[in-house]
Parts: sequence; structure tokens; C-alpha cells
Amino acid sequence: MAYKVPVRELRFVLEELAGMPALRALPGGEEIGPEVVEAILAENARLLEQAVAPLNREGDTHPPVWRDGRVQASPGFRQALRLFAEAGWQGLPHPVELGGQGLPKLMATPCMESLNSACLAFSLCPLLTDGAIEVLLTAGSAEQQQRFIPPMIAGTWTGTMNLTEPQAGSDLSLVRTRAEPQPDGSYRLFGQKIFITYGEHDMAENIVHLVLARLPDAPEGIKGLSLFVVPKFLVNEDGTLGARNDVWCASLEHKLGIKASPTAVLIYGDGKGEAGPGAVGQLVGQPNRGLEIMFIMMNAARFAVGLQGIALAERAYRQAADFARERIQSRAVEGSPGPVAIIHHPDVRRMLMTMRALTEASRAVAYVAAGAHDFARRHPDADMRARNQAFYEYMVPIVKGFSTEIAVEVASLGVQVHGGMGFIEETGAAQHYRDARILPIYEGTTAIQANDLVGRKTLRDGGALVGAIVARMRGTLAELEADAELAALRAQLAQAIDDYEAVVHFIVQHAGRQVREVFAGSVPYLMLAGLVHGGWQMARAALVCRTHIGKGIVDDFYPAKLATAQFYCAHLLPRAHALRLEILQGGASALSLPAEAF
Repeated sequence: MAYKVPVRELRFVLEELAGMPALRALPGGEEIGPEVVEAILAENARLLEQAVAPLNREGDTHPPVWRDGRVQASPGFRQALRLFAEAGWQGLPHPVELGGQGLPKLMATPCMESLNSACLAFSLCPLLTDGAIEVLLTAGSAEQQQRFIPPMIAGTWTGTMNLTEPQAGSDLSLVRTRAEPQPDGSYRLFGQKIFITYGEHDMAENIVHLVLARLPDAPEGIKGLSLFVVPKFLVNEDGTLGARNDVWCASLEHKLGIKASPTAVLIYGDGKGEAGPGAVGQLVGQPNRGLEIMFIMMNAARFAVGLQGIALAERAYRQAADFARERIQSRAVEGSPGPVAIIHHPDVRRMLMTMRALTEASRAVAYVAAGAHDFARRHPDADMRARNQAFYEYMVPIVKGFSTEIAVEVASLGVQVHGGMGFIEETGAAQHYRDARILPIYEGTTAIQANDLVGRKTLRDGGALVGAIVARMRGTLAELEADAELAALRAQLAQAIDDYEAVVHFIVQHAGRQVREVFAGSVPYLMLAGLVHGGWQMARAALVCRTHIGKGIVDDFYPAKLATAQFYCAHLLPRAHALRLEILQGGASALSLPAEAF
């Protein structure tokens, strides 16, 4: 079934929930007027629906081919990347002086979400390139920025992130790739990196690898990691490409999903390069400060992976809804002359509403976070910048963890709506489920996000930031009091906020003496936070819809959005109370069985 970008929904979230009007009012905000937003969303939809979405199934059935260290991309991917880049989409949020368009993150967010929906495997290439650009913008020298960023924005080069190794996994303190200083100030790298997304392909002229490695005198552990920029082809002083560097693709991984995205094993310093043994690289930033720099890319990637979860949930939901309208099977439970479309069966309706509500709530949460990111950079008041930055940093693990976990649930429900046909590859529902399963794993598993949420984001200030967020949520409760039609929604949200607050209090009070029990509940805490933040945004959406409906505006969108918000608060928010009980009462039982008993 053809993919259609939900432009009306995206515009609603931008304008009514995520703060686009307030962002527009800041200095320089005239660049994102309503007509510009509308034009960007429409043009983005046109390109993705026509040029990228058709690649989703094709790439899944015809993955990249590795041969003698070289990788041929899936059919159509090279042409699609050229169209994507030539239209300026890679440079949307990046500086104008380096070839970008300088638009806010909030404006880039729906465009990236829709790209992910169109073809998740394809979208990973621009995603990693964005991360590489961000790192060099933050920590690269002026020369490095001028040399590497404009071609990446232009799409003629792409970027990667090289962190882990076979023995390291997520524990980057075990990284052993070494970097040997050279007389000319460059470095030669030797080692092996695994799970490198788009680490080798034929879609671009050059690939810019950002690589964690150790200098000869580096201390052990994560404090001894430095970051290097290592291009596939060396770059001459005039910007032209020179000798082939000594970095080679040893193999591609064979994966459950996102099969069209080449996941490479890269060997640095195998002696095959035209510039001699050892991959030539340049130090980015200060020695032994590589991991803190790489966290810039990782944070950007984590938010982007959260968007992938939302995008995949959107694609799975839309396909399931289309199928349910067309699939005729069984009579209606209240009686009917003959079989009806399955969308009339109550449980199919329940599944579709669950898919829809989880998708819309997680989208609103992510877009609100994106808006905070922009306010943290563009607002003229320093205190407002600091508050928005703290809020954004708190939200990143929630956006990443919650959105990717619900993507698996939504994609699974999509298979269920299709019934037996969902288990058949040709319908496409199975691909969404397979593709979704990687999302809670890469760029840090859900547990890693949850540990960050507990340790760095909640305990660091004794829960003060969460307290401020809860106060804002209670402000929305006060607004809901004025509308009797939303009384049930208000009561459901109030209970969920109480649950959120109780769990934060428990974490702060017990982390010192019951640290293992607290962290045993870290993932439930993350999921609870995601549910409650989703409920908050859906309640805000309900208020907007009630206002428009009260004005007599004839638009099917508002009643549908209101019904979805009410369903979310009635059916999904109650999960928060169960999670509260799990966290407060279940830590000891999670740890009671000795390790040797498993």
C-alpha cells in the first residue's frame, strides 16, 4: 500500500503543541512563517512518497551486496540519495555558511520522521551524516569544518560513527583501536570496528568516518579515548579526492531487519591503502576527550532513533488501518446481513486505536523536546535557554527509549490486525515488525537510556527538574477543570501524574541504600515517564481540539484527534499505575534469584 505523509497531523503538532508560534516570534523566526512550514511539509511529502517510499520493499528483498571489500547499495538507493541531497534536505538544520539552510531542529524533525517512515533503511545514511556534521560543528577545527562539512551537506559525501569493537559491545572502555602519531601531525589508525551503519557503500564519492581510538600514552578506560576523522579517500588541499585510505570493509552483517542498510565490519590499517599501512586520520578536539565529543553525535542519534520509532509506528498503523478497511471477514457482533470489513470488529478497532494513540503521543513528546532544543539555542533570555536545555537533555532518553519500545508494540499489533496475512512477507506488515526490533537496541539499549534517565537526569539534581515538569503538567490539569467534557480525561491524567511523582520520590529517596533495586526499575520508570509525558501532550491536544470544536470549525481532524486523546488517557495511561507498583514493590523480587540459578 502506498505511503502517504500525514501532513495535517504534523502541522498540528508543530503549531499547537511543540511551540512553533513562540519560536517564530524569536529573532530570526520570520524564516519559519506558516506558509514556509506548509511548503516545506508539502514538498518533503512529495519527494518521499514518489522517490523514497517505493524503495522500502525493494531494499528489503534486494539488500546490499559485498564483494572484495566493496559494497553495492540496494537498487535505487544511490539515485534517491542524490535527489534527497540536491533538494537540500540534508542541510535543513545546518549552518547557511557551510551550505545548509539554518532552519530550527523543530522544522527538520517532521521531515526526518517522514523520511524514516518512507524507508527506514535508507534514512539511516542521512541520519549518521547529520551526526557527523554535528560533531565537527561542535569540536572540529575551522579547517576540518570547511573540508568535510560542505560535501556532506551536499550529499556527495556521507558520514559514519565508529565506536564499538567485537570485545567491547556497549562498554566503550574496552575499545582497543590505536592511533599512532605521525611527523606531519596526522595519525595512523589500526584496529577493527563493528556494526558500522553505512560504513561502506557506493552511494557517495567519499565516506567520512568518525572513529574512537587510543593514543599510545592514553590512560585506560573511557578517559583514554580520542576521536579522529578518517575519510575513505584522503582529501587534497584543494578539496579534491586523493589516495584510497587504509580502511576496508571486511564483511556485512546479515540482519533480522533494515536489510537494505549495510552494517559493516571495518578494518583499519590492513595494509591495503594507497597511502601506506594504517588509516590516515586527524584528531578532532582534544586528546583523550573523544567520548565526550562523541556523545554529541550519540545524543543527536538517540533523538533521531526515537523519531525512527515514531516513524515506523506511523507506517505500521497506516498500513493496518488501510488493510482493516478493505479486508472483509465475519459478520458484525451485533448482527449484519453478511461479512463486514474487519475495521467494524471491536477488537480490531481497539488495536488500531492503540496503534494510533501511541504513535501520536510519542510524536508529540518528541516534537516538544525538539522545540525545547531550539529555545535552548535561540531564546534571548539566558535563564530560558538553560531551562529548555535541561528539559531537552532529560527528554532525550525518554524519546529514544519509549518511542522505540512502542514501535515494536505497534508493529506487532499491525501484524495482528492483518491476521495470517500479516505473517506473510508480501503484505509488508512483517517487515515493519522486523525493522522495528533493532530500534530499542542500537544507539544504546532501552536499559542504557533508562540508567541515564535515573542516574544522570533524575538523581543528579535530586529530582528538581522533574518536579518543575510535574508543576507544568499540573498547570494543564488546571486548564482541564474548565471543561466538563474532559473531566474523565483530567482524572486519568491526574492519577498518572501522581504515579510519576511518587516514582521520582522513591528513586531519590532509595538510590543511596537500595541502588540495585532502584535500577531494577529503571526501564519501567522510563516507560512510565514516556506514558505520562504522552498523556500530558494528548491532554493539551484535547484542549486545543475542544476550543476549535467550540468555535464551530468544521474539520474532521479535531474530533478524531480528541477521540484519540480520550482513548489514550482511558486505555494507555492506566499502565502508569501498574508500573508505579512494579517499581515501588518489585525491585527485590527482580533480584532475588541467584545468578547461578538462571
